[in-house]
Amino acid sequence: MPRVESGLEVLVRRRPALLRGQRVALLTHQASVDSRYEHAVTLIRELRGVRVRRLLAPEHGLWGAPQDHIWIDGTRDPATGLPVWSLYGSRREPTPAMLRGIDTVVVDLQDVGSRYYTFIWTMALAMRACARSGVRVVVLDRPNPLGGALIEGNVADPTFASFVGLYPLAIRHGLTIGEVAGYLNERHAIGCRLTVVPMRGWRRAMDWEDTGLPWVPPSPNMPTLDTALVYPGGCLIEGTNLSEGRGTTRPFEWIGAAYLDAQKYAAALERERLPGVCFRPARFQPTFHKWAGRLCDGVQIHVTDRSRFKPFLTGLAEIAVARRHGRAHHQRGGQNDRKKLHHDPLLPVQCTHGLGRGSIAYPV
Repeated sequence: MPRVESGLEVLVRRRPALLRGQRVALLTHQASVDSRYEHAVTLIRELRGVRVRRLLAPEHGLWGAPQDHIWIDGTRDPATGLPVWSLYGSRREPTPAMLRGIDTVVVDLQDVGSRYYTFIWTMALAMRACARSGVRVVVLDRPNPLGGALIEGNVADPTFASFVGLYPLAIRHGLTIGEVAGYLNERHAIGCRLTVVPMRGWRRAMDWEDTGLPWVPPSPNMPTLDTALVYPGGCLIEGTNLSEGRGTTRPFEWIGAAYLDAQKYAAALERERLPGVCFRPARFQPTFHKWAGRLCDGVQIHVTDRSRFKPFLTGLAEIAVARRHGRAHHQRGGQNDRKKLHHDPLLPVQCTHGLGRGSIAYPV
């Protein structure tokens, strides 16, 4: 038996009456599974008195096939026959038509604890739409794979609000998706009728492996827990012409470019004496995205001590050192320069006072 029950498991095992008599739209994806790999769609449809009318899908779609920034059309789920409305296409929040005949929108998404990951913002837009339409929102809580004890990085300037930061939140925010929902609803007056189904047994200082829950990739470039650990800093690389390893088997763990020297770059990063990490010289050839088909010199990031590792600081160092060693070639702006960068112009850590955890009280 896992040490932690996700919000999905708590709903099914302990609070099945919460949705009884309700017509439900389920915002979900492929990582919405219980400890036995049963999917939320199956489990919630089996609850007595619950009618799942339609599915809502975030970026990467219901089953996580499309790559990043790929618009997704509506479809029909072949497993259940239910209509699937995309929230990552021409519209990013539910329309009145999507919510017509719905009593409750249930959100079950596995987040990765970084502000730029879009699932929390899809949830926020769904909450806003539900507030306008008088539809209740139930969020099934899940662990933050980075834990909930540490916060790192700057808080987004509202001037630069975008789909990778709609509201002020630290880059490594230390919140579960249920806590993010409570924070947004209370502090930013979204005002929807919100119920968060909390986990049982989760502690803020837990590593993912301690939960006993399975890791299912929530997106194509988040294949392992190792990816999630480096992502708060690795995603900064998207704002440069360095490869962040997309198009390889180690996205966000391999960082490099065709103009770098792997040995010199790794040695320079080692001299920074960053906590909880070491840098191994690496060469890789992306099959798509930046530097596709070109041999890149760079590093692989190896986290040696999770409790000391600072992914955001590490990402800044990777960019700064690459700029020093490839000054003639390094550029700000890569394949994401058509949208706002994931980081603000002001990068120093700002005060995170006031980023409350809502009404959920998980112990450390």
